[in-house]
Amino acid sequence: MLKIEQGNIPDFNFKQALKKPIPIRCFQMKEPFKVETLEGIMLGKKGDWLMVGVTGEMYPCDQKIFNLTYDLKIK
Repeated sequence: MLKIEQGNIPDFNFKQALKKPIPIRCFQMKEPFKVETLEGIMLGKKGDWLMVGVTGEMYPCDQKIFNLTYDLKIK
């Protein structure tokens, strides 16, 4: 089995892909929180986002990652 370590990107002929614009639900938390995810219990910090994916799965998203990868839709 091939072992790929974090921070050590293999010299593969990677293709480029764009993530599909799939709307999800999110809420910015005002206090630290725990959420049961598909991978187990994960912790979020005050200011992180609670995300609800397309199949109802929930997970935390760090505020910095959220700002880099999501645009908040304003009603």
